[in-house]
Amino acid sequence: MNKAEMIEKVAAEHELSKVKAQAIVEQVFGFVGTDLKKEGRFAFPGLGTFTVGQRAARTGRNPQTGEALKIKASKTVRFKPAPALKELVAKVKVAK
Repeated sequence: MNKAEMIEKVAAEHELSKVKAQAIVEQVFGFVGTDLKKEGRFAFPGLGTFTVGQRAARTGRNPQTGEALKIKASKTVRFKPAPALKELVAKVKVAK
């Protein structure tokens, strides 16, 4: 599902205009970003927990030339799924 599909589903489910549904979806994801920036973590019961993680500086390679280059330390978002989500995903059949 992409953002447009999510907006359509929210609008249909709650009998809202797409403009209002879009505002709601964007606000919810804004809350996630704000809490990650402020608290370093965002938990949504039944879905999982987003946390800010730290990546150490490291040496990488340019894939075209093979030349070594330094990659700076950075922050990233990590996600740990809730047990309910893990259980739901375990029941999904994967196409081969």
